[in-house]
Amino acid sequence: MQLEPTLRRLDRLAGGRQADHRVDVSDDPKVRRAFRAITLLLAAGFVLGVATVVIALVMTLNGDDVGFAVWMRCLVVLAITTTLFYFLWRARAGWYWAFRRLQLFSRIFPIVALVLAAIPGLYPFWVVTEQILFAILLIGVSDYLQSDPVRAAFPKPQR
Repeated sequence: MQLEPTLRRLDRLAGGRQADHRVDVSDDPKVRRAFRAITLLLAAGFVLGVATVVIALVMTLNGDDVGFAVWMRCLVVLAITTTLFYFLWRARAGWYWAFRRLQLFSRIFPIVALVLAAIPGLYPFWVVTEQILFAILLIGVSDYLQSDPVRAAFPKPQR
């Protein structure tokens, strides 16, 4: 079974107008190192998300009331991280839209996480800590994506 045609349909949905713009994959070692570091940061975010779900599950099984907001946050972090991995995978293949989505979401999600963590009483302390760590990881991702070599590897498409 060919996976690429199915992925291209998903790309058109996620990529919008720029879904067909592809750049040559950079052989710059700085770009490769940046993508490796981004992969590690996202993997750490995924592990953090899984750990949060496990903690919530253990607490629930022990009779603690974890609450709907905590469960939603746990599942949202895993969904976000999975989506960012998809964007990273497609960006590594040269898809400009995926690079731009990765840039955008790695800027927005930390702000959302920190704002939610700052709402008094919304989450227990351990979830607030998870939110802050998740935000720090995504700020690291954003920092790598804003580096000159990475931005140069993904030039804007001509209009």
